[in-house]
Amino acid sequence: MPTKRPYASPLREQAAARTRELILQRAIELFADRGYGRVTVADIASAAGVAPKTVFASVGSKGDVLDRIVDQGVIASGYQQAMEQVFTLHTPESVLEALARGTRTGNESQFSVHEAIRKALPVHENAETLWERATAAYRDALHATARHLHTLSPPPPYSPDETADLLWFWFGPTGWRTLVAENGWSWDRAEEVLYRTAVATLR
Repeated sequence: MPTKRPYASPLREQAAARTRELILQRAIELFADRGYGRVTVADIASAAGVAPKTVFASVGSKGDVLDRIVDQGVIASGYQQAMEQVFTLHTPESVLEALARGTRTGNESQFSVHEAIRKALPVHENAETLWERATAAYRDALHATARHLHTLSPPPPYSPDETADLLWFWFGPTGWRTLVAENGWSWDRAEEVLYRTAVATLR
């Protein structure tokens, strides 16, 4: 007799996906507010309105939840679309303007995710690897931008690696957080000043 295939209900799968997204969103909020070390699976379950066993079944352990947040945050930042635009531009000013806008959009939309990750670092058993996973694509994008800038006229007065370091200093998550979260700047003002600083320095 032929083996029966398990029936997969589309409605059930959609409901499971919505539950998983809700769990992750509530976890982001709790990690960003209280810090990873002060949040339990029971806390996440309560905030999401589900049982703790549902969290484990849907996402996994608290560490698994954080891993999923990191992976989704990288994708949701929109860096790939921003980079596609950057490579179509042919003046340093337009490249830096697009970079300022793109990194601002990503950092603003993913601010809670970045805070959740940042607050996990002091207590995470493998904090360095976690931060590298969260920022590797971001750094690669800025290195690619630096190389692109060096194909334009005039090129930056620094080496490509130094240019990439400066782009990370200005447009990396720490630069945005320093101005907006720690010093109360608006995102608009931070974008304007970071852009102008980059243009003035890289001429």
